[in-house]
Amino acid sequence: MNKQFKVLGLAAAICFSGSQSFAQAKKSAWVSLFNGKNLKGWHGYNKKGEVKNWEIENGALVCLGAVKGTDTGGDIVSDKQYDNFELTWEWKIDKGSNSGVLYHVVESPKYEASYLTGPEYQIIDDIGWVPDKLEEWQKTGADYAMHNANALKKVMPVGQWNTSRIVFNKGHVEHWLNGKKIVEFTAWDADWKKKKAEGKWKDHPEYGMAKIGHIALQDHGHKAYYKNIRIKQL
Repeated sequence: MNKQFKVLGLAAAICFSGSQSFAQAKKSAWVSLFNGKNLKGWHGYNKKGEVKNWEIENGALVCLGAVKGTDTGGDIVSDKQYDNFELTWEWKIDKGSNSGVLYHVVESPKYEASYLTGPEYQIIDDIGWVPDKLEEWQKTGADYAMHNANALKKVMPVGQWNTSRIVFNKGHVEHWLNGKKIVEFTAWDADWKKKKAEGKWKDHPEYGMAKIGHIALQDHGHKAYYKNIRIKQL
């Protein structure tokens, strides 16, 4: 009898181990957030119904820049929410354009914009932006208004595709651009809290505090193009 129980116990352990491995593999698999054909999996921030300010062009998800003169009202967000993840995408912009990719975005009527809660990977024409002179924290690749991109940053000319990546793993954050790590920081540590308290977000207590939320693509009133958007849960 003891021998039988040992065999059964071993079989159960192998089965449990196998199921754990399968679950882990499923969790770590890459998932496409954009099918290249339509907006399935996305909706307007704090909105229901058809999205009219984004469309598909040659397999790319394109922001038409419909919200002229503002940075609210046109963002789209993923239907699903994510906590720890690795997100990759390709993007390009027109001359003078401004956009961004945000994460841990909270939807609520009390927030008029996705950036009031979600940290942003800034995307902008560093050279051709004309309304005003850009600070380093406003330039492409920065953790907007918090952490500047480093000297490894190399942006392709306007109209050419770039590849970007965000890694968020239990507070450890990385921004990548065209194969180079350009930003690295720890969310919610003393330095992060100091930057928030002294900068743009000092009057926005909810900024960056969510540990799970939507992915957002920003409509800042300019054309921007996205494709090959993929995410892997960590």
